[in-house]
Amino acid sequence: MKNILDHIESPEDIRKLNDNEIQILAKELREFLIDNVSKTGGHLASNLGVVELTLALHQVFNTQVDKIVWDVGHQSYVHKILTGRKDRFRTLRQFNGLSGFPKRNESIHDHFDTGHSSTSISAALGIATARDLKNEKYSVTAIIGDGALTGGMAFEALNHAGQSKTNMNIILNDNEMSISENTGGLSKYLSKVRTMPVYSRVKGDVEALINHIPALGKTMIRTAGKAKDSIKYFFVPGVLFEELGITYIGPVDGHNYHDTLEALKRAKGISGPVIIHLITKKGKGYSFAEERPEKFHGVSPFNKETGQPLEQSKKFSFSKVAGKSLTDLAYENHSITAITAAMPDGTGMNEFKDKYPDRFFDVGIAEQHAVTMAAGQAANGLNPVFAVYSTFLQRGFDQILHDVALQNLPVTFLLDRAGVVGADGETHQGIYDISYLSMIPNMQILSPMNGTELNAMIKYAIQEPGPVAIRYPKGDALECDFNSEKNIQTGKGEIINFEGNDVVIFAFGPLVNSGKRVLEKLKSYDIFGTLVNLRFAKPLDHQLILDLTAKADQVIVMEDHASIGGLGSLITHLLNDHDQLKRITTFALPDEFIQHGSVSEVYKTYEIDEYSIVQRILTLKDKKRSHLRRISK
Repeated sequence: MKNILDHIESPEDIRKLNDNEIQILAKELREFLIDNVSKTGGHLASNLGVVELTLALHQVFNTQVDKIVWDVGHQSYVHKILTGRKDRFRTLRQFNGLSGFPKRNESIHDHFDTGHSSTSISAALGIATARDLKNEKYSVTAIIGDGALTGGMAFEALNHAGQSKTNMNIILNDNEMSISENTGGLSKYLSKVRTMPVYSRVKGDVEALINHIPALGKTMIRTAGKAKDSIKYFFVPGVLFEELGITYIGPVDGHNYHDTLEALKRAKGISGPVIIHLITKKGKGYSFAEERPEKFHGVSPFNKETGQPLEQSKKFSFSKVAGKSLTDLAYENHSITAITAAMPDGTGMNEFKDKYPDRFFDVGIAEQHAVTMAAGQAANGLNPVFAVYSTFLQRGFDQILHDVALQNLPVTFLLDRAGVVGADGETHQGIYDISYLSMIPNMQILSPMNGTELNAMIKYAIQEPGPVAIRYPKGDALECDFNSEKNIQTGKGEIINFEGNDVVIFAFGPLVNSGKRVLEKLKSYDIFGTLVNLRFAKPLDHQLILDLTAKADQVIVMEDHASIGGLGSLITHLLNDHDQLKRITTFALPDEFIQHGSVSEVYKTYEIDEYSIVQRILTLKDKKRSHLRRISK
């Protein structure tokens, strides 16, 4: 039998297939995904769960005209394969290769760039209202998971969509998971819906019956209306959406291609907003992913025969250090709580969750709520710690400013995945946290050079009377001594090497280790300098910085952050305030969104790798020597 996928070049090819060929294609797509993602890494389980849905979407809609918005977008791999990107799929998440998320500049079939959760309904409603104002004709569909639906923005959009009566489709991809298992009232509600699939059919029959009751006066009309509402509430499922003004279809087996196709066709013919409730299984078709969907949400390259990663690090990651440090501290300090936004595993908080379930709070994909909940706990005498990826804390900026910092409450923010994150690209780079946190009064910002220092910083943060943010990258913590007596003092850095005044390097976080190697290489060129582990971006160690810059020939700042508003900007501002007008060379990321690729590739591209830093310092030294020679002449 021919391989059908080999002959799929565009969605038009899908529409030529019969039902049996569609079933074969679905199987081939899953095999293609497993084979390729096992080599490149990426989001596997979520994509295996939407194969039939994506095929049905491309049967019903013409995505060159009709608009589809994928929430988060990490489940758009099948969509990419079917829209002419199959031959480039081996470049997925690679430098200069395909993005792991929808990108408008990548294909005419991608209509909105996504990467963060809970945005699709708002974006789709915006597209639909623009369509209506311009008197255009096309369908608009948002695809959102049950995990993403817990985000407050999704509820805001549902509320507005129901009120607006705009024609649009919302597909609820219900797999009972976000990254980790879903929690909360909405999850319980959807669980009830899943167990009552008879609702959709009975609802339609009963409503048709009520609507055909002969008009016997106003009393009968009112009675019929009450009966209709009572029947809806008796059956429960869909009522939440119906009451918002959104027609509910479902629940539908999302792995039954025919049923999914019919639901989409039905929705296309309904006026106003429609929600189609699909029940899917994350990891469908690959036993390892079905059994452990959270482990196969985002994976590094793995052996597809065993499901095991190709490289298994036995070292402590920064995430694991953070989790263990907090768990150890919580043993004696009963006021410590841990909060996460649907990512207990990704942030290393599973051990805390298991040992202290009463003090662990997974709020779902709801970072704004998480921040203000932490503020409430802190205002009532607890020491809450919110473990979150740097890129996702951006969503809680107003709450950090008004609810935490304004009251100077002791909330600790553990900013995982700070700096360049690599393959996830623009939407996930944690390179803006110093900028958006440093402007906030009362906020402290720290970064450790290794796991030992992270452990010490968490101990420090818990004892502080106000908010503290600790940023650290994904990956190996390099060194980790949980018994170390390392002491962190407010706003104090430390001199790592002091061998001369040719150059002073101010480094932050793990880049301190790169700074060591830079200084070592400079020695071979008879350049001797000083390396400072700043530890704090706010408050800065004013006296140390002023003293060292006054003596140094060159001042270098190394940071894994955007150049605007980063550490270099803060140090420049400090020197200007003290009339110390010295040229500072900052090695940071430029004022542009940073594409996906390995950390080393990104560093090299933007010349913040060790080789580029050494060459730049040598160039500056030569320029200064040439300048001095000209002056002497």
